[in-house]
Amino acid sequence: MNRYPTLDENALSQDQQVIHDAITNGPRGVVAGPLRVWLQSPGLATQAQALGQYARYDSVLQPVLSELAIMVTARYWSSGFEWSHHAPIAQKVGVPVEALEAISQAKHFAFSDAKMQAVFDFAVELHLSKNVSDSTYDVALKALGLQACVDLVGICGYYTMISMTINVFDVPDGDGPALPKLDIALADYFAR
Repeated sequence: MNRYPTLDENALSQDQQVIHDAITNGPRGVVAGPLRVWLQSPGLATQAQALGQYARYDSVLQPVLSELAIMVTARYWSSGFEWSHHAPIAQKVGVPVEALEAISQAKHFAFSDAKMQAVFDFAVELHLSKNVSDSTYDVALKALGLQACVDLVGICGYYTMISMTINVFDVPDGDGPALPKLDIALADYFAR
């Protein structure tokens, strides 16, 4: 069963056209993947698009840190479209190739950069435990600051919604690298 909705860009409702134009005229430049699904609900698309713009382009986290959090989220949710789209971006902004390989296999990675390690540990623990321990929070707070910690939770949450949309509506993977399928229990993700 094909769940990925067809979107005829020549037959959009007025509400769909407004959000479609906002996306195409914004930093994304194209309505692709989960955004095409969200256009089926223009009210959701409008709000999600705005949050997504903040999460991806306007948060206080440096791009390397936000892309790292996105990669952890894509792996946790086994979101192929998200992985194929963001892995090249993550590499371009400075996430080490070795880290991306480890993340793709849901393995722990030791970063030489304290901020990257804080983001990685925070994002992994948040997804696996649905919370973070005091020690993980304290490390992130010292390394990143409070606003960055708030933004990090927002990025993980936004990309969780993206990943859920991708998975439920069978959004096809993009042209980037494929996310390997894993045959491990959830508890084994990112084991040290």
